[in-house]
Amino acid sequence: MRKTMTLRTSPEVCSESITITVENGVIESVVFQGGCPGNLAGISKLAAGMPVVEVIRRLKGNRCGSKNTSCPDQLAQILEKHFL
Repeated sequence: MRKTMTLRTSPEVCSESITITVENGVIESVVFQGGCPGNLAGISKLAAGMPVVEVIRRLKGNRCGSKNTSCPDQLAQILEKHFL
């Protein structure tokens, strides 16, 4: 089953929202709106083709400086909440 969602991120991070497409538990695409374009494009390319559970395992809990979260952590949190 294919599922696409666009969800807002935490106000603590630079990106405003993330659009994610997942099919059969595998990420097809991730697009961040706002944030650091080069870094987030890289994360998006790395996540494409990976199982949702693996992306969550690798990215959950990553922080940005002194913030409690980061754009990659927001991706993991959204995946965990809406795609598992």
